[in-house]
Amino acid sequence: MKEIKAFIQPHMVSKVVRALHELPHFPGLTLFDARGQGRGRGAGGAFKVTEDSIDYHPKTVLEIICADELAASITETIRQAAHTGHAGDGMILVTELPEVIRIRTGEKQQHAV
Repeated sequence: MKEIKAFIQPHMVSKVVRALHELPHFPGLTLFDARGQGRGRGAGGAFKVTEDSIDYHPKTVLEIICADELAASITETIRQAAHTGHAGDGMILVTELPEVIRIRTGEKQQHAV
């Protein structure tokens, strides 16, 4: 089982979700709003932090739990749909989940999602 966490620009959410729903066997997702800061600031990517110089940028985080064999198609779909070619497009993280359990039924692993 895999957890896919994608940090994308908020205005790309609808496009990404529509693309994900076109995949066969898409297991669903969780969305939440976040704020953060990428690597550096402006040209060159370096700046000295002062109390009033920190800017946070809005992002939307998508979390998806899926079977191993679906992870590659899901991540590629997110990458293509969220791509604008500009700085701040986001990032996708994929991690291994040793155990997944559905609270309501007690089902585990693939049966849980």
